[in-house]
Amino acid sequence: MNMLKAAIVGLALTSSTTLVRADVITDWNKAAMDVMKAVNVAGNPWTRSMALVNVSMADAVNSVQNRYARYTTELPIDPNASAEAAAAAAAREILMRQYPGQKARIDAAFTETMQTIPDNPARVAGIALGEKVAAAIFAERQSDATNVPDTYRPITTPGVWVPTTPPLFPQYATAKPWGMESASQFRPGPPPALNSALYARDYNETKEMGGAKSTKRTDAQSDAVRFWTQANLAPAWYQAATEVSARRGLPVAENARLFALMSMALANCFIVDWDAKFQYNSWRPITAIRNGDQDGNDATERDAGWQPLNATPMHPEYPSPAGINAGAARGVLETVFGNGLESFVATDISDARLSRSFASFAQMDQEHKEVRIWGGIHFRNSLEVGEEMGRKIAAHLLANYMMPVR
Repeated sequence: MNMLKAAIVGLALTSSTTLVRADVITDWNKAAMDVMKAVNVAGNPWTRSMALVNVSMADAVNSVQNRYARYTTELPIDPNASAEAAAAAAAREILMRQYPGQKARIDAAFTETMQTIPDNPARVAGIALGEKVAAAIFAERQSDATNVPDTYRPITTPGVWVPTTPPLFPQYATAKPWGMESASQFRPGPPPALNSALYARDYNETKEMGGAKSTKRTDAQSDAVRFWTQANLAPAWYQAATEVSARRGLPVAENARLFALMSMALANCFIVDWDAKFQYNSWRPITAIRNGDQDGNDATERDAGWQPLNATPMHPEYPSPAGINAGAARGVLETVFGNGLESFVATDISDARLSRSFASFAQMDQEHKEVRIWGGIHFRNSLEVGEEMGRKIAAHLLANYMMPVR
């Protein structure tokens, strides 16, 4: 818990002096986030869009520099093109295909990038190349089944009422992941049995720490819960990657690879998680705690009026996407940068006055998970299992995709 206390104290501090050196990759990550913020895209589709943008940019850069293997290999290499122009054109093409209503915003970002690149044949070639790469990536992902009709069938007994708000994006349970065999490739075993000591441990921890009226949760922990909304979960890892990559001065090909691998990993999180969630259909703490007298466990006392601090998301509890996200992003970032001290700040995407300061990826990972318990929407085992799944996703992608060209 010492790391968590340091992170909480760090809320009032700033990161060590870091001069953020923007490049085409981080510029277009910010542009993509701005576009999606303008149209209120979050969660599963947000991570899919970021993967489309970053994989397209990485393939565009490596279609010029040929430093790392590309996700799609059918397009030729053009060493005479501008890698920066190719990356910007690829990102613009992806964003325009998904969010045409944001044309003015996207065009403004593209114009700004072009002002930094000499107007010569290399720029022209780079733009053409980037557009071709983006078109190929976009076409390949049209069969990923993320947009199939929602046909989720509630589990019920005929005549018995069930909540009628549908779960969020149930089709992701059968979607095609990035660079994996199937959504079930890293599916974990079932959650703890309701009559087990592990279940009772987690039940009572969440009941005590995550209730809206909890007297065990500190004010600092409540502040952390309020910061780590769904809107900040993935963007915070992009902010961390941007700050650290700028401080390390990563060249464009290395930066493109970093963000592509992290984006693929985070996009896969929702796919592998939804596969497992809808396989097990495990109840949320609010349901479990209000029905603690029906779980067959003498160590779980019912609280009929229990409410979580956070609003409960509309999908099953096990495993936790926050755990998977943290494990996947941390796995990629620590492989690239190491697991030592790295200071950075995560800022609320809607209110720049709110931020969290961290001294390592591990520290942010830990708080990223703990807040789901403090907020009353997850059990600890679900977070631990999720983090292990995220680690496996990261390791698989790092071992099989965007490897150095020999």
